[in-house]
Amino acid sequence: MIRKLPSGGYRLYSRKKNPKTGKRRNLGTFKTRAAAEKHEREVQYFKRHG
Repeated sequence: MIRKLPSGGYRLYSRKKNPKTGKRRNLGTFKTRAAAEKHEREVQYFKRHG
């Protein structure tokens, strides 16, 4: 899940909420949306092949 930040960057959040905090885990901050999307694909890959 990618959100645009007020600073103009993009942040990748986990899809599920963290049950302890009720918030989504920050999986990295990126300058461009394309970079965030690329990393999201990498994360999904490692979930299955890690």
